[in-house]
Amino acid sequence: MKEVLLLSLAFSASFAESLIIHVAPTGSDANPGTRDEPLHSLQAAQERIRPYAGERPVEVIVADGIYYLPETLTFEAIDSGTAEARVVFRAANEGQAVISGGSRLKLDWQQAPEVGDGVFQATTPAGLQMDQLFLDGERQRMARYPNYNPALKTAPYQGFAADSFSKERAAHWADPTGGYIHAIHRHRWGGYHYRITGKDAEGAVIYEGGWQNNRQMGMHEDFRMVENISEELDAPGEWFHDEAMRTLYFMPGAGQDLRQARVEVVRLRHLLEFQGSMDAPVRHLSFGGFTFRHTTRTFMETKEPLLRSDWTIYRGGAVLLTGTEDISILDSTFDQVGGNAIFVNKYNRGVLIRGCHIRDAGASGVLFVGDPDAVRDPLFEYAETQDLAGISLIPGPQTDNYPADSVVEDCLIHGIGEFERQPAGVQISMARRITIRDTSIYDCARAGINVSEGTWGGHLIERCDVFDTVLETSDHGSFNSWGRDRYWNRKHRDITEPAVEENPRLPYLDAVETTVIRDSRWRCDHGWDIDLDDGSSNYEIYNNLMLAGGLKLREGYGRLAFNNIHINNGLHPHVWFENSGDRFTRNIVMAPHKPIRNADDWGIASDLNHFAFSADLRKAWEQGADPRSSYGDPDFIDPVEGDFRVRPGSPAFKIGFENFPMDQFGVKKPSLRAIARTPVIPTLRSISKLQTNQAESNLPIWMEVGLKGLEGEEFSAFGVSKEDGGVQIIPLKTRALAIRRGLQADDLIQQVNGQKVRTADEVLTAVEQAGSEPLRLGLVRNQQYIEITLE
Repeated sequence: MKEVLLLSLAFSASFAESLIIHVAPTGSDANPGTRDEPLHSLQAAQERIRPYAGERPVEVIVADGIYYLPETLTFEAIDSGTAEARVVFRAANEGQAVISGGSRLKLDWQQAPEVGDGVFQATTPAGLQMDQLFLDGERQRMARYPNYNPALKTAPYQGFAADSFSKERAAHWADPTGGYIHAIHRHRWGGYHYRITGKDAEGAVIYEGGWQNNRQMGMHEDFRMVENISEELDAPGEWFHDEAMRTLYFMPGAGQDLRQARVEVVRLRHLLEFQGSMDAPVRHLSFGGFTFRHTTRTFMETKEPLLRSDWTIYRGGAVLLTGTEDISILDSTFDQVGGNAIFVNKYNRGVLIRGCHIRDAGASGVLFVGDPDAVRDPLFEYAETQDLAGISLIPGPQTDNYPADSVVEDCLIHGIGEFERQPAGVQISMARRITIRDTSIYDCARAGINVSEGTWGGHLIERCDVFDTVLETSDHGSFNSWGRDRYWNRKHRDITEPAVEENPRLPYLDAVETTVIRDSRWRCDHGWDIDLDDGSSNYEIYNNLMLAGGLKLREGYGRLAFNNIHINNGLHPHVWFENSGDRFTRNIVMAPHKPIRNADDWGIASDLNHFAFSADLRKAWEQGADPRSSYGDPDFIDPVEGDFRVRPGSPAFKIGFENFPMDQFGVKKPSLRAIARTPVIPTLRSISKLQTNQAESNLPIWMEVGLKGLEGEEFSAFGVSKEDGGVQIIPLKTRALAIRRGLQADDLIQQVNGQKVRTADEVLTAVEQAGSEPLRLGLVRNQQYIEITLE
């Protein structure tokens, strides 16, 4: 009764229809919550407004300061507002109210010369477990080998060494238990993480983990790094915490004054959770203007595989939404969170993420991921297969337990994958009608935007600026998608293609709605600008400016790519199906088409394009493509400054090309646009620098087939790393001798009698050395390694 009386006195008649509560670091949770007598905590504000939620508009205004959460702040259906009476939490001044999952430490620093020159130590509270250390708001680095070098922007882990955890290296470690091994995937498809559990009797490091990649092939031989090893504390900015001895060791960098520094450590995995369900969702809440900071790293929890992709995920983030409708995260900063920033999990409708800045996240920026049980006939590992005669022919999902009709707009997302090497600026999986608009994404260890499979399409990506991606991995794109849906089998020619010929509806059972990519700018220097891989189907791609890697289309159906500009590059058609329904038209291209393992009639899909160089068009004619296409200088308005519209009179207009705006890419919010980077504009290449495919007539011949070593993107087409490589079989006549002996077109020879081969000459040499002995061949066939013997 006393609380009701205090509230009645606190709010004037002018607020009869709305309730306003104030929170400030200087307040008290015993206060009424007025501007003059604010509450102290967000938890108290939540409790105070709960009786009024849904009955009247509610606004919680949070003053400047740091709010260290004692536990995750959780909202349930009881906290919901309504469309007319929304519940709003907002910072009084944008970015100045910090919601932290950490704690501040008061430490007495002393020099520790016995540890190393320049190292300081301090006693920490009993029971303290440290995941990350922040000084004056900036994350410091665990002691590691090799040391971090920010200049190595595109090198894995900004420093790697093959001997990172070798027996010789570990001989200098007294007890590495609790350290971590980070390693890139053997084929550079993401990364692995391991927790060191000790050393064996012979001194070799023992460890657990490695479940973070859905295509288990082992770690890369060279791209490895270890951290949280006390003996490796030898560089400014590194730290090590001896939990048993309650001692923190740190080597400050230039200008770091430990006596004055604010020292913070991390405790919570999640800061906000919205915990509803399809039957009882959390509705009509907004959070705006906050800075979210200090969440733990979750790379050891990244275990759940997405459907037949390279990826595994952890269903969590600084903000986790499960079972919601009409939730908004607005004008907020996600500052160096340890894992994902925002995870939209399973049933969600109408989520709006607008005006946010996500920087230096340990994993991904924003994820929309549904429930696998909502998918008809789901498969989880890449190599899993099913009988296409037995799959469900009902289109779409079988439940509503997935995100849909949600938007990421006017956001700045960069520094993605600080710890994990399988992240994306925005990740979409088992979701429907997700819009990404007016967003800048760059500095990503892997993808800028990833659509993990076709389920269930309808996404819209427009006016985005995505560049500097795939920095530490390989075989990917600034935009990347897979379409490994229920119709898709990795034995593409033998199973997928005949099944679709019989039932053309199959590719659209999961990709039920068209995904549109338009009016955006892309640059990927370590892959493709736009990469539609492994059966991605039902796309429209138009009015895009691609600055480096061009457009890749592999295996899918129903892709329409038109009115795009490809700078210094063009179309990469890989494993193109007959009667795919794909069309590539009215595009400006600056390189020859680069087909790999295509059906004979793939060229009919490409026509009415404009080639910058006549030699490229002639190459297309030889490939059976582009009979009505043109060539000549497109006459760009200002290519140096990135304006690739063409001038009046350009020959590109004759094939139907239309100019589109060059000043609308990326984030628009003034405060974010002022700090957002833009991509480097490339210098236009001359025809002399453009590569053309090697003519088959020039190939070395063995048993009536051509032998061709892999180059460029061909490694991706065969699903092998550049380190492993191989030699492609290209039949030069019907029923070639090698084919009659058991080889197949597009087999990739990797070993002959146990000897690794990467070039045609190496195959011929190994065959000559074998003489009359049988040949044991190690092959990659349909992306699976097999061994056969030729008598």
